[in-house]
Amino acid sequence: MRSLLVRLLTSSAIVAVCSISATAWLAASSTSGAIQREQGQTLASDAQINNKLLGYASRHPEWSGVAATVRDLAARNNRRIALTTEKGALIADSATTGTPLPARVSAVVDPLAVDVTLVPGAARDRIDPRAVGPFLLSAADRARLVKAAGAYATCADRTGQAVQLTVSNTGRPVVTTTSKETAPEPHPVPREAVAVPQACDTATFSTPTRTEKAALKQLNLLVGRCLKGKSTERGSVGLDFAWISRKKQPSDAEPDQTISSCIVTARKEQLDPYVAPAAYLYIGSPAEATGQRIPLPSIAGAALLVLVLTVGVSVMAARRLVGPVNALTHAARRMRDGDSSARVTVRTTGEISELATAFNEMSEHLQRMEEQRKAMVSDVSHELRTPLSNLRGWLEAAQDGVAELDPALIASLVEEILLLQHIVDDLQELALADAGKLRLHVEPVHLGYLLDQVATAHRGRAEAAGLTLTTAITDDPALTADPVRLRQAIGNLVTNSLRYTPPGGHITLAARQDGDQIVIEVTDTGVGIRAEHLPHVFDRFWRAEKSRNRRTGGSGLGLAIVRNLAEAHNGTATVTSVPGIRTTFALRLPS
Repeated sequence: MRSLLVRLLTSSAIVAVCSISATAWLAASSTSGAIQREQGQTLASDAQINNKLLGYASRHPEWSGVAATVRDLAARNNRRIALTTEKGALIADSATTGTPLPARVSAVVDPLAVDVTLVPGAARDRIDPRAVGPFLLSAADRARLVKAAGAYATCADRTGQAVQLTVSNTGRPVVTTTSKETAPEPHPVPREAVAVPQACDTATFSTPTRTEKAALKQLNLLVGRCLKGKSTERGSVGLDFAWISRKKQPSDAEPDQTISSCIVTARKEQLDPYVAPAAYLYIGSPAEATGQRIPLPSIAGAALLVLVLTVGVSVMAARRLVGPVNALTHAARRMRDGDSSARVTVRTTGEISELATAFNEMSEHLQRMEEQRKAMVSDVSHELRTPLSNLRGWLEAAQDGVAELDPALIASLVEEILLLQHIVDDLQELALADAGKLRLHVEPVHLGYLLDQVATAHRGRAEAAGLTLTTAITDDPALTADPVRLRQAIGNLVTNSLRYTPPGGHITLAARQDGDQIVIEVTDTGVGIRAEHLPHVFDRFWRAEKSRNRRTGGSGLGLAIVRNLAEAHNGTATVTSVPGIRTTFALRLPS
């Protein structure tokens, strides 16, 4: 009892402490959030969130997997972050479901139209540089080009050049060279600005790959379609997305506005399938993410109240629980010591009540089983003692010369031995049925033929006893069963009727269809069975005539075997009786 009480109290205290700790943490977080809201959020935080989501949109054609990124950004920035489509459908939200969105949109996340207020250094075309689409190199091409660029850098370094090697968003290496005597400039000088000996090979890493050629071809087709009817200038777009005119003009000459506009339009059209569609970004204030400030004294008071209530309720619940458990323990120990009458008083409802009820039912079942076991041992001993005593008596009489082993005596002894064999066989059959090892060999059964067989086998005894034995089949229903076992069960019922029907009586074997069941009935006009005896008819060794006179009763196993054989066929055996008028035994088997 102490162990259970302590465990309940400990568990309740742990729950209370955890609840208090969670409440305190939420309150502290709310206080911190309120302070941060008062101070405001900087533009840098918004720009960081926008930049992260732009990067995601640049490399993913859909927003379907952005929820984890949104939650991570919200946690790191202590802000509520939500994304919706341009039509207002929610894409991802760091807040709980059903929380209203902030009043206004913070930005439009579109890698093909970057918001310059959050990305001050955005390119003139407002295309995020991380949106590379079909220009993204494979891992194999990237490794090959980086290796070639490294070889070039080593070669150039030996000629007195300072080399800087970087990798672009597409995975292509970018080489910038300057003179070693010149201090590095803030922005890399293109490698064309410094003369490099021809011995250092640049073609290996500067030549477009197959992926880039295909992407450039597509891009130039889109540019050409845009320029059609607008400009007559001939040229093409290079890997740096600059216009390369076929006319002779300075390398730094700017293309006209029409060409520049078509290049931007073509790039956006080419990248559109590779980037996520535009989405509205909502960034809430820190207070929206964490709640309002709660005074610390109120938190302490609430925590103390929760702790006191939890402990009080736990003590009451533990006491109510320990009492019935203790009673169950004492009753179980009494059963262990051999008291099969141990019971528990049920005073409560719920799980403990169900446990106590189940214990009482188990105790009653065990008591019945023990009584049946003792009765069965007694019955078996009695059934075997009578024929054994007869055998011993006559054999000792013959041994002492008092009786002569004439044919009549030998026949009597053989009859006693056959009775013993019959009892042993019946007991073995019941044992097989109890162990679930009673084997059936099922097959389609012609009930009319089977009942005629049983009637023919017992008609001689019936006529000798002055009884009429008939059969009645309705529509000859189809049945699948073990014909040998079924014949044995019906035969036991007929034998029982022959034993308890006086001369001049009538026994009928009938079969009919009843829904999805086949009903086989054995009806006699015998002495009948009183109502108080009906529940015990199929019990082993039970006989209404307690004197066990074999002239009026058998071993008491025949009807028990009938019930076991019916259950082996997934059926039932029942009996109805009107004393002095009619008794009907019925086997109900699935058709």
